[in-house]
Amino acid sequence: MERRVKVFRNGINQAVRIPRDFELPGTDVVMRKEGQRLVIEPAPRGALAELLATWAKEGDLGDDDSFPEINDSPPEPVAL
Repeated sequence: MERRVKVFRNGINQAVRIPRDFELPGTDVVMRKEGQRLVIEPAPRGALAELLATWAKEGDLGDDDSFPEINDSPPEPVAL
């Protein structure tokens, strides 16, 4: 899909309106130049945001008593 659009000035910056059929998800994008091309793509979600979203879907994990005891002794010292 290709479409010709106008660029304009927004203060000292050059800007372009993104047509509805080219809308990107989210509120942040990554922009980079590849030769003469300007590439704009959705910004990847942060790892922390993804982790928190996953935890939010899991719901309550219960109280601390529901976790088993683990017998994990420290390793024995090694003679050098």
